Amino acid sequence: MTDWLVIYERWHHLVKRDNSGVNPSFPPSSSEAIQAAPVTHYENFPVASLLCPPHLRAPIAAIYAFARTADDLADEGDATPEQRLADLQAYRHELARIAQGDAPAARWAQVFGPLQATIRQHDLPVALLDDLLDAFMQDIAYTRDGRTYATRAELLDYCRRSANPVGRLLLHLYHVNDATALAQSDDICSALQLINFWQDLSQDIPRQRHYLTDADCLRHHVQRDELTRMARSSRTDQLIMDNAAWARQTMLRGAPLVHALAGRIGWELRLVVQGGLRILDKVEALNGGSLTTRRKVGTLDFPLMLLRAARM
Repeated sequence: MTDWLVIYERWHHLVKRDNSGVNPSFPPSSSEAIQAAPVTHYENFPVASLLCPPHLRAPIAAIYAFARTADDLADEGDATPEQRLADLQAYRHELARIAQGDAPAARWAQVFGPLQATIRQHDLPVALLDDLLDAFMQDIAYTRDGRTYATRAELLDYCRRSANPVGRLLLHLYHVNDATALAQSDDICSALQLINFWQDLSQDIPRQRHYLTDADCLRHHVQRDELTRMARSSRTDQLIMDNAAWARQTMLRGAPLVHALAGRIGWELRLVVQGGLRILDKVEALNGGSLTTRRKVGTLDFPLMLLRAARM
């Protein structure tokens, strides 16, 4: 993980590991729903904020728990890439099973029980949930193999599956499905994913996660080994700042969505946008230094975010 995305983390992937989250285990909206597991991770922003309509808190918590558990399978502990891929494939198979109406198996019943109820009650698009898992699996394979992204288009295709589905799922819960709103949501989600990349360069590159594209590196005359050695220069600074500008342009292109959504959802989204932009402020203030330094949003940033949200 920005409240609306960040509420649910992966509008996602979005942006994680900072301020403590709010437990989203609200009472289920249906007697058949098992309570979603509580959030135990730190996120950049609260999960399931008070701005969220009460009747949507349980469905949102179910989606969050699904994505959070998949993220843990992909990223936590000391499992090998092969073990992670096998677990995610089993998780993906379980999604297909419960989507067909089969009872959740014991291993992840606390995740798939609430999710199955949400799919039934809200006709949730299962393909979007599957896209998230596909992106997790791609990330593992790319990291294992030391692969890089050739172009921005290829990186955005990853964002299409790793981040954009969460925004579309949330719009679905709010019964918003026009083409313009969906495109703007995709821009916001992709921007949040890109911002997370440029925020986390100092952590991701040593872990063999490469999101600065080959084409951008070539255009700025930066060799890949300069990045892996964390060798900061005017060229790497320009490369990172160019990508930060791309993320800001993408966010601003999607931001008009806040004016098309009335009531609580509009305020949620204002906080999503301003939270992402605040992280980007900190990245840009380093002037390329995020190659070696990670800045994060803290409690003192929230008044400014609220003020900017009010001014939108």
